Order: sequence, then C-alpha cells, then structure tokens
Amino acid sequence: MSALQIVAAVVCLGVTAVAIALLVKTVVGMVATFRLGQPDNRGDDKGARTRTLVREFLGHTRMSRIPVVAVAHWFTMVSFGVLFFTLLNAFGQLFKPDFTLPLIGHFPPFEWVTEFFAWAGLVGILVLIGIRQKNHPRSASGGDGRRSRFFGSSWWQAYYVEFTILGVTLCILTLRALEYALAEAGGATGISSVSEAGALHYPLTGWLGEMFTGTSVPTLENLIVVVAAVKILISFAWMITIALVPTMGVAWHRFLAFFNIFFKRHADGRTSLAELAPIRVDGEPLDFENIEELDEDAALGVGKVEDFTWKGLLDFSTCTECGRCQSQCPAWNTDKPLSPKLLVMTLRDHANAKAPWLLASEEVRAAGVEQAEGLRDATRAAVTTESLVGPTGYDIRHPLGAYNPHGPDAVIDDDVLWACTTCGACVEQCPVDIEHVDAIVDMRRYKNLIESAFPSELNGLFKNLEKNANPWGLAPRLRMDWAKDLPFEVKQVGTDVESADEVDYLFWVGCAGAYEDRAKKTTRAVAELLHTAGVSFAVLGDGEACTGDAARRAGNEFLFQMLAQQNVETLTEAGATKIVVTCAHCFNTIKNEYPQLGGHYEVLHHTQLLNRLVREKQLVPVARPGEAASAGTLTGAASTGTKVTYHDPCYLGRHNQVYAPPRELLQILPGVEYAEMQRSKETSFCCGAGGARMWMEEKLGTRINANRVEEAIATGADRIAIGCPFCKVMLGDGLNAKKDEDSSLADLEVVDVAQMLLAAVRRGGDDATQDAAQPEPAPAPS
Repeated sequence: MSALQIVAAVVCLGVTAVAIALLVKTVVGMVATFRLGQPDNRGDDKGARTRTLVREFLGHTRMSRIPVVAVAHWFTMVSFGVLFFTLLNAFGQLFKPDFTLPLIGHFPPFEWVTEFFAWAGLVGILVLIGIRQKNHPRSASGGDGRRSRFFGSSWWQAYYVEFTILGVTLCILTLRALEYALAEAGGATGISSVSEAGALHYPLTGWLGEMFTGTSVPTLENLIVVVAAVKILISFAWMITIALVPTMGVAWHRFLAFFNIFFKRHADGRTSLAELAPIRVDGEPLDFENIEELDEDAALGVGKVEDFTWKGLLDFSTCTECGRCQSQCPAWNTDKPLSPKLLVMTLRDHANAKAPWLLASEEVRAAGVEQAEGLRDATRAAVTTESLVGPTGYDIRHPLGAYNPHGPDAVIDDDVLWACTTCGACVEQCPVDIEHVDAIVDMRRYKNLIESAFPSELNGLFKNLEKNANPWGLAPRLRMDWAKDLPFEVKQVGTDVESADEVDYLFWVGCAGAYEDRAKKTTRAVAELLHTAGVSFAVLGDGEACTGDAARRAGNEFLFQMLAQQNVETLTEAGATKIVVTCAHCFNTIKNEYPQLGGHYEVLHHTQLLNRLVREKQLVPVARPGEAASAGTLTGAASTGTKVTYHDPCYLGRHNQVYAPPRELLQILPGVEYAEMQRSKETSFCCGAGGARMWMEEKLGTRINANRVEEAIATGADRIAIGCPFCKVMLGDGLNAKKDEDSSLADLEVVDVAQMLLAAVRRGGDDATQDAAQPEPAPAPS
C-alpha cells in the first residue's frame, strides 16, 4: 500500500468508527425518548400495515400531491438505498484501486442499475435544490416570506443534506469514470477488453472516462483512492452530523418515515382523519361511565410533552420540514400564527430537550434541575418552562415568536392552538403520515378538562349544548319549524311511525338544519326532493340533540360523550339503520365517531343519496335556469344560476373522501356551467367553521371565509354551491361582506347543491318525475 492509501484508510476507518458509535448512541437515545410517551397499540394487522408501507414507499402515493417533487424525490430516495453498495466498494478501493465487490462487482445488470441511479440521483437532487430555491422565502409574495412553505424550516440542515447527496452522487460518477479509464489503461482486473469495458460495464459513464485518456495507471489509482476517501468522508460526516443533531428531521425522516408509516392510525392506509382518537389512559380508551374510578394523577389530554403517545413523539421526529402542511393550512394562509409544521418542529425540539431530564436517574432528579450535573442549558430551560400551551407574549407580525421549545413561559402560544379549524389539510398533505389534528385536539382537551382554559366565546357554546342540546340554545320544540307549510307531511318517529325501519331513511336534520334560517332552506329542499322521488323518510323532531362535533373538537370530551351517548340511545330506540344527513359535521360524527360508543349505522350525505336517485331516474333534472325562473318555481328552497362553482366541505371531502357525488349532481343540471376553483378536492380551502371555530371570533389575521369567497368570485360563477350548513353560513357571511364593497355581486348566492337540484327537477308547476301536478311549497320561515 502507498502512503496515500495508508493515510486514507486510517482517516476513513477512524471517522467511520466514530460515526457508527455516535449513531448507535443517538438511536438508543431516540428510542428511549419515544418510550417516554404514553402507550398506544398500533401493532394490529401487520400484513395490511406492510402493504401500506410498501405502497406508500415504492408508489410515493403521499408525495404525489406535487408530481415533479414526487418523481425527483423517488429517484433520490431509491438511489440512497441502491447506491449503498458503492460505499462498500469505496472501502475496498482504499486498499486496492481496482477492487470490485465479489460476485456482483462486474455483473452487468448491477452496474447498469448503479449507473442509472447515480445519474438519476444527481438529477433528482438538482431538481429538489432548484425547487427549494424557487420557493425560498426571499422569493415569496407578501414580503415577509411566510407564503413560502419553507418559511421557518432549518435552512442549514436542508442545504447540508442536499449537498451531501450531490457530493456523493458526483463521487460515484467520478469513480465510475476513473474505473473505466483504469480498465482502458490495462490496470483493472475482471474486464477482458476496452470495448467490453465501455459497452457492457460502463454504459453511462464511459464517455466521462474518456476524459482521462492518457493518464497513467498510478495516477488513476491515486485518483480513485482520493475520490473513494472523499465519498466515504462525506457519507460518514453526514452520519456524525445527524447523530449529533437528533432533531434534524430533514435527514432522520429517511429512517423514521418507514416506522411512522407502518404505525399510522389506520392499517389500511387511510389518512388519520374522520374520527378523532378517543382519550386514552394507559393505552386504553377512557370509560366515561366509570370516570370516578380514574386515578387522580391520570392525564386527560396532553398537558406535558410526555403525555403524548409514543406515536406522537415519533411523529414529531419524523417531520421533514417540507412545509406542505403549512402551505395548505387555512390559519397560516390568513396570517394567523398556527403552522402545523412549526408546531410539530417545536414539540420535537422540546421533547428532545426535556428527554434527558425525564430519563435521568432518581438520584439526579432528586438534586433538582438547577443543581443536577451533566444537563444541557436547553434541558434546564425545557424542564422549567411553565406550560406546554399558554401565553408567550409573541408579536403577531413575527409568528415564529409563538413557538418556544425552551420556554420560558410556554412552548406553544394559546393563539396557535385555538386557530386550528381541524380541516385536515395538514394530515392530508403530509408525506410521512404525521397526525397533526390528533395532537392539537389532545392539547385542547387538557386545556379544557384540566385547566378550564379556553376562548371565552366557547362558554356560551358549552352552556347552550348542556342546557338545550344545540349551539344556539333554542328550545327543542322549535326543531320542527323548518317543516311548516310544506305540502306534504313530514313523519316523526314515535308520533307518525313507531320505528325508523318503517321508512327508507331516517333524516337527521341537525341543529343548523333545524334552527339556522339559511340552513333550513337546505333541509326543505332535501325533504321536497325525497318526497318527489318517492323515498319515504322520517325525522326525530325534538328527539334530536347536537351530535357533539363542536364540543369534541374544542376539547370538551365530557360534553361530547354526554351528547353522543344520548343520541346513540335515541337512534337505537328509534330503530335507525339508514340515516341521511345534510351537515358534513353530523355526517362525520354519526358515521365515524358514534361507532366508538356502539352506534353503527349506514350514513349517507344528502348529495350521495340525491346523486343515486338521479342516476336511478327517480329524480330527473330537466329545467334550465331560465325556464325554472320563468315558471315561477324559484321560491322557498329552490335556487339556481347559469354558472356554478363548488366548495368542498372539509368534513365531507378530506375527512371522508366524498368528492364526486356533489360534482356529478351539479354537472348534470341542464343549462348550468360548472367551474372548478383552483383549490379543490384534496386541496380545498376551509370555510373557517370547523374545530368549533364557527363559535369563536376571528380576531387575528384576515378572515378565512373572505379568502375562500374571493377565490369563488374569481371563477365568474353566480352560484357558490356547498354541501354543509356551516360552510353556507361562513361563505354567506363572507359574500355579504364582499357585496357591501362591490354592488356587481348582488345576484351571487351561496346555495346548497340540493337547492339547485330542486330548481331543475321542476318545470312550471309540474313535478318532473310525476304526471300529477304538485302544489308549490310556501317560502321557508325566516
């Protein structure tokens, strides 16, 4: 061996030993940190979980929201694994420059794959570097950089990872070129001829090797040793770096993402949306019927970082800081301090800082955090932080100040926690299946149930729900006012029919559908359409209570359990099996959350049922907007226009994947042009009502509903169709504000899909599906 080889081997092997030792220590520490979290059984159906992991990994299904990034990342990711063999080969080249791996070293298919992924990895990382620069905060609109999805991400870490990959791929390609040149010069073993070297073994790098033509064998061998050493040092310097910085999510996600995807909430791969996870104590759902037996020290929700489950702590460490969640968040996009990415990053950094104290021995902890030896300043600060969520004194113009992993007052500001609409855009977008909404609601639960600290507006909501079982606090006897003056009887279970099994569907009206004037029109429209189609239905009348959606998402789990249990008992007594609802929140709660309390039903959103009835010709939309208007049918609940756009309710779309039925209904309406908003379906923008935000004042930033209405107006539509009464209220309020500014919007309306269908199935005074004339309904009560 030459002096160069000896020096290179000693340095590389020494750095490798240090890197492996540090990495093992860090991995052990990370596992210990995750185990600080609360129990959570995520080991069911390992076969389905494995299939989900393989599908998301190889198919990049979660990355596909941004196709160019998905393709570039796929090749970069796969090259990381495939090109590992080149690292092993580089160690051999330190000792013998013409070294190749036994058996596969000169196996052509292996060499072809290696060269292909070396080039693909190089191109992929260059594309990703370019995309990061294109979306850099300095280039973002608004001047403050927050419109960039990378705002708040750690830039040095991202640059370091990117240039590590760039350096490694360049070294691999350079080594392949030098190996070709060495073979051409007759200094390589295992290759019989120069032509064989180029055509068979170096198909994509032989042309690079030609650049070294005429270089002597000793020089080529020395170059191979140097480049191999550089490749090894780049690789293991990266390993040392991530070992010293366990919060480096942009690097650690390469390993942790596999576990985070495997242990996602749903084994079949569904996103962690729809139903909320119940409060758990010692890994088991809390039994509210025996709440008095609960240990007084048990945590209800999350008040300390160690109250999160181990999966929650794994979530935080897996975050790649890609900012996809941030770019879609309605709160962040309307200048509020909540960024799902910054929230997760802060909790990750806080958990990492606090873990050494939580893992310390009893002797160390007995001395107190200030006197304990061997603790970092960050650990002392994290331990002495007053609360996980609380006032931080941040400036709204500088949202990063609302996140303080090391305190001193609070880790997360109250404004961050309560800005969330639980729309699920963050969870839907996350490429590594982080469960942001669960974490936020768990922290709300603690604030509500333990500290009784929540926005003052929620006091009225909770009192109304407790007293009258509806958010408006109106009397239960008024729940049937929406049906007054309808030209047919609306049957009630217990009065007109003994059981819901005597009719086709139980029509769950919901609080908004019964009490809110705008939502009443939707209720009437659906009732009229079902009657026209010959579908029998009955309602519960004053037997209904609020489903508890707002209470649960505000963190008041006790109130939710009370309302939900009452409704499940009522539905069971009524014999309900098939339920149709007009409210997306009621739809989600009854369909996905009531099974947690033993209530299992077939639940349909009204757009699903109406779409089915149209397809089965039980409803036939025939009237064009002009014909319907000239016939005088646009009274009461019906409303239509010549051009319509559709707003996806979050709890119908993202949470439950119901996208097609409402669009199919709108697109089949005669004479109505359909226009899609840019943000639609999975990327639809929230109306601002979810997460109990319907009942809270929007004091920070700009209004979410105004943002969405502006987008709808830009389509040129004269009707904004919705499928949820909450959306109708929020978008209606936003539109009214715009009308005050622009008189040209006077004829624009927010209507339910059912209202437009109702206008189309009538022609003149005749029912479109029956020969006999039907009397027109009276206007809805106001």
